[in-house]
Amino acid sequence: MKSLPNLLWLRSFESTSRLGSFTAAGHELGLTQAAVSTHISALESQLGHQLFKRTTRKVDLTASGRAYLPSVRKALQDLAISTEGLFGGRPSGSVTVRAPISEGVLIVAPALAGFRKEHPDIDIRLLSAIWADTVLETGIDIEIRLGTGNWPDVQAEGLGAEFVVPVCHPDLAKDLKKPDDLIDRTRIHTLGFDDHWTRYFDALGITSSPEPASVTVDTSLAAVEWAAAQGGIALVLERIAHRLTSTGRLAVPFKTRIPSVQSHFLLHRDNGTAQKPAARTVEAWLRALFTR
Repeated sequence: MKSLPNLLWLRSFESTSRLGSFTAAGHELGLTQAAVSTHISALESQLGHQLFKRTTRKVDLTASGRAYLPSVRKALQDLAISTEGLFGGRPSGSVTVRAPISEGVLIVAPALAGFRKEHPDIDIRLLSAIWADTVLETGIDIEIRLGTGNWPDVQAEGLGAEFVVPVCHPDLAKDLKKPDDLIDRTRIHTLGFDDHWTRYFDALGITSSPEPASVTVDTSLAAVEWAAAQGGIALVLERIAHRLTSTGRLAVPFKTRIPSVQSHFLLHRDNGTAQKPAARTVEAWLRALFTR
């Protein structure tokens, strides 16, 4: 058999070609930028061809690099598939999940104990995000986002329709006998959901008067905490409301609900690499968690 390139060199080549920089490839592979650069130089020296055009900000594949990449990527994927098939697909390892802070705290985190009982060999890293970014960051295995599904360079898998309901402290809920009773109560507004109260009053068939007082927060997490402290009434996603009403912290005074203009999505980066078994297991669990 003819001499084959070092496997580490090939992994550095594939990662760099996909991520566009030695630094990003190093982060993904757990190597320094200098180590990745050395791997690429050694590979180019063995092949006798330059694979990347280096600039101050990024690296781009040369014609030789573009021609070589499909074979390298397929070989690495075949090796991964063969290894899993022969030696088992035990989904061990660490999986990094990023979710909006409210969903991370109120939906994902409370369910993690049950997941860990079924999959004690998988370590979960749960990261929170307040605002949706435009790109899926390197190092994130799974991302859940709330929005309309229109983000560049990613595939967004919808997790079903979302609805909005009011929540407040149980003592306050006892005083709300009819929808008109909402008019004179403090309303908690959440940035990004600016039309919720207007649409909710329309659904109830009542005319909203000027607010006697209002509170504005930037996350649903802050909204429900304020409501639980008897600070007013918040409109939140129904799945979040179910979690909090089941513990008795909050109550839903009226059953009327309205569709949310935003829904949850699983994001996938189309990078041509196979998803690791542990991430597939976690993703399937999250899919079930957000669709039931």
